[in-house]
Amino acid sequence: MKIQLFLLPSSLILLIMGIPSVSSMDTFGQHPIESTENKTNGWKKSFNLDECNFSSIGYNDYMILIPGYQLILEGKENITDVQLSITVLNDTKTVNGVETRIVEEKKTEDGILDEIAKNYFVICKPSNDIFNFGEEVDYYEYGKIVSHEGAWEVGVNGSNPGIVMPGKIELNSKYYQENGPGIAEDRAEIISMTETVNTPAGTFDKVVKSKETNPLEPNSKDYKFYVKGIGFIKEESFKLIESLNPETLTLVKYIVPN
Repeated sequence: MKIQLFLLPSSLILLIMGIPSVSSMDTFGQHPIESTENKTNGWKKSFNLDECNFSSIGYNDYMILIPGYQLILEGKENITDVQLSITVLNDTKTVNGVETRIVEEKKTEDGILDEIAKNYFVICKPSNDIFNFGEEVDYYEYGKIVSHEGAWEVGVNGSNPGIVMPGKIELNSKYYQENGPGIAEDRAEIISMTETVNTPAGTFDKVVKSKETNPLEPNSKDYKFYVKGIGFIKEESFKLIESLNPETLTLVKYIVPN
C-alpha cells in the first residue's frame, strides 16, 4: 500500500522539544496524578482527580486527543490480515458528569469488520494525564453485532477512571488503564524508554515500551510501543504466555491535524 506520512504542526514539535509555544495548550512534563489508595502490588488503581481541570481536547507526549488524529496499523494474526484504525472523532460523550472525547478503534480481519470500540478519554490539566472513562464495544460476525463484551463506564457497577496515558512517563510505573471490576481491567507497566522500532511508516528511536496484562486474562500479554508526537506505533500480542510468536501490528500511516 502507498505509505503516507504527515508532518507534525510546529507548535506540537516545539512543545515536544521543551521549547515554549504560543499555543493555548499547556506545556508537557507535569507530574502525573498520584494514586490515593488501592496500590495493590504496586499497581496504581485509583486516582485523586479533585485537582483536574478536565478537557475533551488536548495532548501529551504520547497521546493526542484532537479530532482528525488517526493511526493505521497493519499486520497478521496467524494467516489473517488485520488492520486496526484509531481515530479521534469530533464526537464527545458526558460520562459521570465529565465531557469525554470519543476515540474510535476499528478492527478488520481479511477486510471484514470484526470490532468497533468507542473509548471515552479525557485529559486532566495541568498534569496532562489522559484518563479512560469507559468503552462501548461492538463485536461483529457476518456483518451483525454479536457481543458487547468488555464494555464499561465510570459510575456504573462500581467502575472508576483508569489512566490510559500519563502526562509524564516514568520507567517501571504500573497503572490500571481500565477500571471496570470483573469486566475491563487492562493495566500497563512501563518497561523501557529506549527502544528502536522499524515500521512501514518509518524508523523511530527512544520509543517507550509497555507491558500490558489483565488479571481477568492471566494467560495473555501485550507489548505496546509509543513514540513522542505520534503515539502508538506497534503492538506485539501473546494470546498465550508461553507463545514464541506474537501477533504483531505496526504503524503504516498517521495523521496529526494542524
